[in-house]
Amino acid sequence: MSKQFSHQIKVYYEDTDSGGVVYYANYLKFLERARSEAIYELGLSNKELLKKYGILIIVKSCNINYKKSAKFEDKLNIFSSIQSITKTSFVMKQTIKRKEEIIAESEIHLVTVNKEGKPTKIPDILESAFKKYIS
Repeated sequence: MSKQFSHQIKVYYEDTDSGGVVYYANYLKFLERARSEAIYELGLSNKELLKKYGILIIVKSCNINYKKSAKFEDKLNIFSSIQSITKTSFVMKQTIKRKEEIIAESEIHLVTVNKEGKPTKIPDILESAFKKYIS
C-alpha cells in the first residue's frame, strides 16, 4: 500500500493579493515547501543530498490545475506521492486541500542533476525511500 507525504501550511497576508486571495504563483512555493518537507521526513535534506551524494533535485516540468481559491488565514494540507521513478527522475503528484476540498492538483517532473547541471542517477537511499510512496 502506498503512503503519502503530508504537510500543512497557513496562508499569510503576504501570500495573497489585496482581496485576500492567494496569488497563483504562490501555490508553486507551497508545493516546493511540501517537497522539501517530504525529503526531511525521509531523514534526508537537500543540503545533505548535495554534500554527500553530489545531487540537486530540480523541476523539469510542472502542470498545475487550480480548482478553488485559497484565502487569507486558510489552513491548507498538501499531500504528495510518487507517481513514477526512472534512473534520473521521478514524477510527484501533489494535491492542495482545504479540509476535504481540493484547491489545486499538480504533477511535477523532477530530475536529479550533479553540480554541473547534468542528469545523474538518483541515489539508492532516496530511490528506495521513494518506492514506499509510489501511488
